[in-house]
Amino acid sequence: MDRAVIKFSSEDCGICHKMSFYDQKVAEELGLQFIDVKMQDTATYRKYRKILLTQYPDKAEMGWPTYLICDSPEGEFKILGEVKGGHPKGEFRSRLQAVLDTATTS
Repeated sequence: MDRAVIKFSSEDCGICHKMSFYDQKVAEELGLQFIDVKMQDTATYRKYRKILLTQYPDKAEMGWPTYLICDSPEGEFKILGEVKGGHPKGEFRSRLQAVLDTATTS
């Protein structure tokens, strides 16, 4: 099963940029595929837009950045959870792990 973290961010977002120094590395250390979707990259955004709009139909509650953890992002996806906003590396890892732990037990 393909389990991935999809990062929805903006090129203009300072926190998004700061998180980019370690978010992909942390996701991969946890055995997750990492997909970086910048809102300005229309081709990539269009590809993963359906997943984002499933979680945030009007994008009102999104954080910057928003990380959606899901199974099978390329097909019949299932959203397992999310991490919103900027966090120190250790806290980001803990939040991702908490989503994975919940997904494993459910």
